[in-house]
Amino acid sequence: MKFLSRLMSLNTKLPTTDMQVTSIRFERELIDKLKTLAGSRGYQSLVREVLWDYVRQHSDDPGFQIQRQQIRAIMAAEAQRPERCALTGVMIEPQEEMWVAFTTDHELVPLSIDSLEED
Repeated sequence: MKFLSRLMSLNTKLPTTDMQVTSIRFERELIDKLKTLAGSRGYQSLVREVLWDYVRQHSDDPGFQIQRQQIRAIMAAEAQRPERCALTGVMIEPQEEMWVAFTTDHELVPLSIDSLEED
């Protein structure tokens, strides 16, 4: 699972033979807006990316965490909703101070204040 989650976070296209067909109903207007936002990569890829981001944010699976060497930059922030630290998996509560890290995968991820302390 860890390999698959890293693969998905890199937005690498998997062969369609490795995917399961499913059906979901969207409003026509939503599909049109998704197509516009997705551009040449296609709206289904965009929907997969959004769903994987949601799973990463709400999962207890350590495979969805980042490694310290993936951090390129950090900035101070205050949580506006519950977040999960991308390094440790610790919950960050609303109005709690936190870091936001920019990663080598070009993602912004939440970090707890204590997660960057040296062991």
